[in-house]
Amino acid sequence: MDSTRWRSTRVVALSAVAVCGILAATTPGAVRAAPTGPDVSSWQHIDGRLIDWFAVRRAGHQFAMVKATEGLTYVNPYFVPDSVLMRAAGVARGTYHYARPQLPPEPQAALYAATVLGQNGPLDLPPVLDLEHSGGLPPGALIDWTHRYLNTVRALTGRMPIVYTYPNFWKTAMADTDQFTAYPLWIADYRGNDRPEVPGGWPTWTFWQTTDDGRIPGIFGPTDINIYSGAQGDFAGFANIYGLTGSG
Repeated sequence: MDSTRWRSTRVVALSAVAVCGILAATTPGAVRAAPTGPDVSSWQHIDGRLIDWFAVRRAGHQFAMVKATEGLTYVNPYFVPDSVLMRAAGVARGTYHYARPQLPPEPQAALYAATVLGQNGPLDLPPVLDLEHSGGLPPGALIDWTHRYLNTVRALTGRMPIVYTYPNFWKTAMADTDQFTAYPLWIADYRGNDRPEVPGGWPTWTFWQTTDDGRIPGIFGPTDINIYSGAQGDFAGFANIYGLTGSG
């Protein structure tokens, strides 16, 4: 997700096979392309330039994931302007914490929850844990750390968090545990297949990060691009879009 994130074979754009393979149907006979969106951190603010979220939305992207925090002290300096401009542009917002498992989980969860001020407003996706480093912990300890972090965030935000990871990390650092299948999965897999590899006994994926080298109008330089599968139901409900009108 940022400069230290997993690198693999890069896919510059979503392949036609992938896009065709994940169409979302909202009613019988009505089919549309699955929602897509970038995920960003300070690295997408080259020379301090702001992202043009109105251009991102005009390009057809319905959501974006924004880095909020990392470890015990780091807060993304662009988190607030990105959040405000995304809301103004009508882009649903997901926010994520970049895990540092060598540090205790509960204070990290508290930092994240305080920074995002809950995650329950209109256009808010559930909170995300970005787990891609072990912090030197063996699998058993890392599994315990992850349970503690997720339980704390759920208690502080009232929402079921999403887990972001990639297949090889989960199969090795997490011993391919199936203890987290109740949480929605956001999986990074850049190999250009028509679907991602799903580790850990998850029955399906919710978001798929298909590339870390995409190009989107309004964002300077390369960015990750993601697809929503529909696994959590109607995207509008998952993203609290109904909260904009007060209807349910």
